[in-house]
Amino acid sequence: MRPLPLAGVRVLDISQVMAGPYACMLLADLGADVIKIEPPGTGDQTRGSMGFKMKGPDSMGFLNMNRNKRSVTLNLKTEAGRDILLRMAKDADVLVENYRPGAMKRLRLGYEDLKDINPRLVYTSISGFGQTGPWADRPGFDLMAQAMSGVMSVTGYPDSPPVKCGVPVADIGCALFAVYATLSAYIGAKNTGQGQYVDASLFDSALAFSVWDICDYWGTGKPPEPLGTSNKMTAPYQAMASSDGYFVMGANNQKLWHLLCNVIGRQELLADERFSTISLRLANRAALERELERTFRGKPKDYWVDTLLAAGIPAGPILTYPEAFEGEHGTARHMKMEIDHPIEGKVPNIGFAVKLSGTPQQVRRHPPLLGEHNDEVLAEFGIGVEERARLQEQGAFAA
Repeated sequence: MRPLPLAGVRVLDISQVMAGPYACMLLADLGADVIKIEPPGTGDQTRGSMGFKMKGPDSMGFLNMNRNKRSVTLNLKTEAGRDILLRMAKDADVLVENYRPGAMKRLRLGYEDLKDINPRLVYTSISGFGQTGPWADRPGFDLMAQAMSGVMSVTGYPDSPPVKCGVPVADIGCALFAVYATLSAYIGAKNTGQGQYVDASLFDSALAFSVWDICDYWGTGKPPEPLGTSNKMTAPYQAMASSDGYFVMGANNQKLWHLLCNVIGRQELLADERFSTISLRLANRAALERELERTFRGKPKDYWVDTLLAAGIPAGPILTYPEAFEGEHGTARHMKMEIDHPIEGKVPNIGFAVKLSGTPQQVRRHPPLLGEHNDEVLAEFGIGVEERARLQEQGAFAA
């Protein structure tokens, strides 16, 4: 089998919680040697404080964001711990950190400190609001990024209280943007020998998702508002009520609109001037929804999904996560897998979101126990038993 695409790439993961660890897991899934540097004693915050636990000390959240990594504990506030990281950084390709802006610089472990000993290093910083600007020093989590980027202003229904996206779009989005920028910088470093600094933020990433919404504002001058499941660019394209619940459907062009009216036996809607064009259907969205639901409420949702799909009109059920992961399609796409863990046994994990034909991703390592690879990793960097004992006395591995 061919080696994974990132085999031989060494990544130092000095991050906690979600965006940084998730980004580094994606790199690890593609073959990178990811060494997770964790604070002694507690480790990554998600080990003990975020999410359901099974047998051991680590949460399910941690176990789903840290596979294929090795764990080393270092107290970076000590000279001994800092010296070890400097030795590791000298031979690393990538470093990812998500401390508050300025924290790594105060530890004398910022990009300017490390590029002197490793000019080809790609140094990626993930933060709530970026390294510059008036909000740079603020603590930032997904909720704040959603609120302050405008995402929450278009989520939910008109006149409802504020609603955040059900999944952490700023966190995960930032992880994805960080990965693409980091890999781009790594390719550049391979070509030029010069690494660079990558500044990724939850705020910027959430803003980058706003294509339809901000273009609507730039075109009309009116800030967009929440529309529930509807779409500001076309109609009907939303959830519809049936006799036993909701389903989603989209007749988002003239061809599909004509097909929909014929399939559901509502040809008179084609002659209704309120609905003759997309712009008019948008302007009369509420009336359009009422008219369609007069018909849809007459039969169950599964009937309508099957009927619309058979006619070539996009439609689908609204599934729970168990139904999505464990249903026939999620199963066929291998989106739930189990990995072996020395304490937990079989641990469910989210499957690989993209599939590579020639070098499929692999689970090579279980999510590491805290400090599980201290001896192994330090030996690789030339730190033997005697030196490790001396560094331990100097507080390198203790809180």
